[in-house]
Amino acid sequence: MKTIVNKTVLLVLLMLLASGIQAQALPDFTVLVEQNAPAVVNISTVSHGMSSPHSFHSPENIPLPKNSPFSELFRRYFEEQQGTLPPEETESLGSGFIISSDGYVLTNHHVVAGADEVIVRLSNRKSYEAKIVGSDEASDIALLKIDATDLPVVKIGNSKNLKIGEWVLAIGSPFGFEATVTAGIVSAKGRSLPSENYVPYIQTDVAINPGNSGGPLFNLQGEVVGINSQIFSRSGGFMGLSFAVPIELAMNVVQQLREDGHVTRGYLGVLIQDIDRNLAESFGMSYPRGALVAKVIDDSPAARGGLQAGDVILEFNGQPLRDSSQLPPMVGAAPVGSKVKLKVLRQGKEIPLSVRLAELPSQTEELESAREAPASEENKPKSNRLGLVLSELKEEERKALDIPAGQGVLVRQVSAESAAADAIQPGDVILMLDGQSITSVAQLQKLIEAAPAGKSVALLVQKASGPVFLALRMPGD
Repeated sequence: MKTIVNKTVLLVLLMLLASGIQAQALPDFTVLVEQNAPAVVNISTVSHGMSSPHSFHSPENIPLPKNSPFSELFRRYFEEQQGTLPPEETESLGSGFIISSDGYVLTNHHVVAGADEVIVRLSNRKSYEAKIVGSDEASDIALLKIDATDLPVVKIGNSKNLKIGEWVLAIGSPFGFEATVTAGIVSAKGRSLPSENYVPYIQTDVAINPGNSGGPLFNLQGEVVGINSQIFSRSGGFMGLSFAVPIELAMNVVQQLREDGHVTRGYLGVLIQDIDRNLAESFGMSYPRGALVAKVIDDSPAARGGLQAGDVILEFNGQPLRDSSQLPPMVGAAPVGSKVKLKVLRQGKEIPLSVRLAELPSQTEELESAREAPASEENKPKSNRLGLVLSELKEEERKALDIPAGQGVLVRQVSAESAAADAIQPGDVILMLDGQSITSVAQLQKLIEAAPAGKSVALLVQKASGPVFLALRMPGD
């Protein structure tokens, strides 16, 4: 009996010891917060504009019973009065952090965009009107300056040293609740978002909500590794997907804003797309990787460097490309005027190229969308194996779509039962098939008929939104 009791006691002690070890393994953020919270600020902005139709002056905000006979009366009254209301001040809240003791503050561009006044409030409740030194929409970074000295500052780290699964912490003002601390882990690195081409975001599961924007993301050493910028949400609130701008990218932007007042980025001059399994097969690749060049812009660094539509960029300055989203941040971060080395796949062979980057044009970073060309009424050809009815391009159609002379044929009709029905639409222009530039309907028809059944072929198609490569599996005869 005594032996059984001793074993039970020993088991309980081991469980308690294991529990204690597990508890000690969890991070303690208290010191980190005490040391860094004073350097995190609340940012409020004021914009002077006309009152919103959904402001307090609205019948929707008056608690009338359902189907009340007065509802229509109130609606008409407020509609008549809406245009005579005076301008109102709208306020927004965000976060930021102090990067120098003489008053430089870092935040997001979208926090201060369009603001007439920017107020920075410190943790000691002191408030300052801030000057916007510069702002960069592409990276969502803004630099502010307040008239103060001997301020607490954060320590700048490096996001490149972050590891997936590492603990990180955010301090900010979600919904205006100042100095709110939330923690989580790094979920992924180098994330590309659909609307952002030049930022390789840090993805975390740290709880971020409206008002956290512009606040710092810390590692366990108390270093800022990112700036909380965006969330993925269907409700407007936190859903477990938060994104931060890497701090080294932000500090590069800060340096340019302080020295030049604007930001410059490297420019290659290509329109690229991702490669799926079918396209990889059509290019003779064992698996999808790299960035597929859909178009080379005339007189661009890419054109001068020898890049061609249909090339697959596999490496940029020695760094392999997992997918196309990795290329724009690499190009944007490279110095303007620098010579970069590319490895491209062309016609099944890997070849090296050297390209000298230019400065990204300030007015547009992508190709202009081409207008959809009207169908020609002349020379109605017959449908081919892909179920496409084709015709030659007229001069005005070429001009509207910015297509060089002697290249491309117009798709006039697409059979609903064809293999191409889901990918090609009337008005599209086929520029290339299986690596060969298309110069006439007769040439394209010949290539289509000669393609082996069951083979995946790559077509370069000019759509209304721009050129894109598509993979189609040739049907049997």
